[in-house]
Amino acid sequence: MKKFITPAIVALLCILTMANAQEKLIDRVVATVGSNIILQSEIDIQYAQAVAQGTKGDMNEHKCYLLQQLLTTKLLAQQAAIDSIEVSETEVDDEINRRMRYMTQQFGSKERLETFLRRSVLQYKEEMRTSVAEQLKAERMQSTIVQKINVTPQEVKRYFEALNPDSLPKFNTEFEIGEIVIKPVLTKEEKEQFRVRAEGYRKQVLDGTDFGTVARLYSEDGSAPYGGDLGYATRENYVKEFSAMAFKLKKGEVSPVFETQYGFHFLQVLDRRGEEVNVRHVLVKIKPTQPSLVRTKEKIDSVYNLVKSGKITFNTAASIYSDNNETKFNGGMLMNQQSNSRTTIISAEQLDKALFTAIDPLKPGEYSSPQQFVDERTGDIGYRFNFLKTRIPPHEANLNHDFAKIQEAARMDKVNRTLSEWFETRRLSTFIDINTDFMACDDLKIWTKNNDLATN
Repeated sequence: MKKFITPAIVALLCILTMANAQEKLIDRVVATVGSNIILQSEIDIQYAQAVAQGTKGDMNEHKCYLLQQLLTTKLLAQQAAIDSIEVSETEVDDEINRRMRYMTQQFGSKERLETFLRRSVLQYKEEMRTSVAEQLKAERMQSTIVQKINVTPQEVKRYFEALNPDSLPKFNTEFEIGEIVIKPVLTKEEKEQFRVRAEGYRKQVLDGTDFGTVARLYSEDGSAPYGGDLGYATRENYVKEFSAMAFKLKKGEVSPVFETQYGFHFLQVLDRRGEEVNVRHVLVKIKPTQPSLVRTKEKIDSVYNLVKSGKITFNTAASIYSDNNETKFNGGMLMNQQSNSRTTIISAEQLDKALFTAIDPLKPGEYSSPQQFVDERTGDIGYRFNFLKTRIPPHEANLNHDFAKIQEAARMDKVNRTLSEWFETRRLSTFIDINTDFMACDDLKIWTKNNDLATN
């Protein structure tokens, strides 16, 4: 055992300390927004959670920031109520479960978390419900305010021309890259070893071993640390094979082993709630065998030769042969996942090391040789070769090469101006009162400035 306490545990202890303190101290109102109040305890709990996630710096300064965020949330949530904007119980549950998974991960187990909180996870989740629902309504209200905002090419041009020429951003090398991916396909005989393994885990459950324990020990899904629990979900949340099994069984039943695109599963229904079901499952992933990798290499070499010899275009080959569903219907071209605009321009820093190594020696129009790779998101093994369509050298921002980035910057500028105008209008027409203890915060003074309905 390590003879020290990790920073994450120390930080999360703050939650316990503050929670215990709140049981002994009388809470107080620190701000009022219309008919809503903000309590000191709301700020203290959010500060503890921020510290748990690594926030550093002056405590009082950060609490000023948190109060400003709460004022924003209350103002948006108040308008959401007026506009009849709602969030479902499922959405609230999902967000609460996401937060609890993070906290459980920091402590290492649900039991340790409950010991530190001195309350059950269920009790703590119920205490969070009101504030989480309010935050989700505020987010939805903000999305409603800006959802239809767009910018025309003329607005993009005006925005760019208004920028200071001496402060234009400079961009590193950028690329347009295509890829054709082929994944191993196993025969029924090759898959059998993985099905047998799943059957063995299922037998342990049927013989009396706790399902959650089996999931934590053996499941290869991200839900394993939580005993395989997937929370409440509708049919649409799962692939069809999984949904069919989950919604067929009665509460408490354990399914037979079945196959999906992710591997072999078996599941247990924990609860039903209307059109939602809460299940936990164990997943055994199907991993490539050596013969399947040999077949995959032979297939991609064949496709590569067809493309390189000009017998078939890269775009056509991608649509016919590629197993990457995100690119095959886009001519094999990679999309910039970090941009809100649909652009194929990707900066060098966004590429993983293996992909950059493959395309860096190429000239536009050339292809890299097929190579085995591991998908960073899924861990799946496959083969791919790439096509370098465009290489844009390092340059200062300009409309020709960087229209999509400038368009997004112009849109965000318009979004920010729209939100500022909305908040200013609501602020002036809403009663807002802030406790004098917080009026030393410079960023909070604007909330009551020239507010005819506010009290000083």
